[in-house]
Amino acid sequence: MTLTSSNYQFIYTPHHKPNQLICGHGQTAIITGWTVRQSMAKKLNPEDYAVIGNLYSPTRGISPLIRNLLANPHVRFLVILDATKEDKNAGGCQCLLDFLQQGFTQGKSDTDRDIWVINSNITGYIDIEIDANALENLRQSIDYKLANSISEAVSYVQEFCKQENKQPWGEPLTFPMIESTPTVLPGPRYGHRIEGKTIAETWVKILHRIKTTGTIRPTGYDGKWQELIDLTAVITNEPQDFYFPEPNYLPIDRSFLTEYIPQILNDAPYTEGVKYTYGQRLRSWFKRDQIEQVINKLIGEIDAASGVMSLWDVHDHDKGGSPCLNHIWMRVVDNELSLTATLRSNDMFAAWPANAMGLRALQQHIRDEIAEHSDYNLQMGPLITISQSAHIYDDTWENVDKLIANQYSKIINQRDYFDPSGNFLIEVEEGQIIVKQTTPGSGEIVACYSGKHPIKLIRDICAASPAIQPEHIGYLGIELQKAYQCIKTDQKYVQDQ
Repeated sequence: MTLTSSNYQFIYTPHHKPNQLICGHGQTAIITGWTVRQSMAKKLNPEDYAVIGNLYSPTRGISPLIRNLLANPHVRFLVILDATKEDKNAGGCQCLLDFLQQGFTQGKSDTDRDIWVINSNITGYIDIEIDANALENLRQSIDYKLANSISEAVSYVQEFCKQENKQPWGEPLTFPMIESTPTVLPGPRYGHRIEGKTIAETWVKILHRIKTTGTIRPTGYDGKWQELIDLTAVITNEPQDFYFPEPNYLPIDRSFLTEYIPQILNDAPYTEGVKYTYGQRLRSWFKRDQIEQVINKLIGEIDAASGVMSLWDVHDHDKGGSPCLNHIWMRVVDNELSLTATLRSNDMFAAWPANAMGLRALQQHIRDEIAEHSDYNLQMGPLITISQSAHIYDDTWENVDKLIANQYSKIINQRDYFDPSGNFLIEVEEGQIIVKQTTPGSGEIVACYSGKHPIKLIRDICAASPAIQPEHIGYLGIELQKAYQCIKTDQKYVQDQ
């Protein structure tokens, strides 16, 4: 700290997530939860606060926050803003308050790693590498206030500012961090397609694909992520009441979903510090209720290809904070109502399951409204999400590894062997391999391939049906090689024997 005009001016030096913080020269740290941190900064002078930052997750966010506080012991006051629905859902601010009030004990993380567990009803972690005595000194040395609105938070900050400057409670402390870097296999960067019956099943497949072949790069905010570009996920049979595995390995539960779905379906009044909700963008942002527009559009023209809803505002380029969910298409084909959504940036570990279930609820709502106000009794078709940047952050890699180890093999072994490209009947006639391709339903023959060489036949089949499932083409390769060997050895070939 430096002496300026007979007043101490403090310098806050963040060691973690510096690009996500607004730093000042005071002795009060302001934790804004999910409220936009700039909403607090514009009401204060830099001399009023040491730092302003968000806290989104109690398992991923509290540890770097505490590391920064330990490295800046001149911070003697803390204002915790717990103001939004997102704060109540995530629980980060309440968990931080519980740390200050109730302390911590040694325990295990979800990935069985030694960790300090905050004594709270909300699961919150602190890195075990941080010395327990340092954590206790921090708890005893900081005065804190919990605020339920921006105006209340501002008043608490001003109240702390009126106090005499306090000496730092100790020397700056830093502690080592354990980092892991995943092994990445080669694979395409752009254009992936993953299909599953339920959101839970599809989620595990998505995480496996990203963790296996995703590109590792800096996030632009601090830290790293592993990313695939243009990932299409197709969910075919999510039940109306949603599927939650038992035990539940999803990052959300039914109580969270009860709070989240209205944020997509319902309009919301303007709230200071909250950028928007998806429901607000759909219902009123553009002075039109787009959900009602699409319902009326499809009732009037059931096969219309223009049932489009937009959440992107051209002013988002200037203001920043643009929505991750950009566009939604509703389409009816063969009496099925499908929903396709594009997301420009998608946290596939923490956010995608809630995004998908919220969109499925919107799809169900539109189907039900069409049924109530018309003679159309549509079936629920697939839910499709297209994530331009499908990524997982480095602080979740360990959790993703454990999830894949526990769940992926169980999911991929639940096969039904259905391939939209059809089935293939293989015979040997007069020294030639004959392959007949049939429709997956009625079994009608739609194509025929013939030759002696398996590799050429495989290439011809893949060229004609490029969407054939990899496991199916592997099976065909084995059978065609068996047929070829039967021709060479003058034996009878029978498929699958």
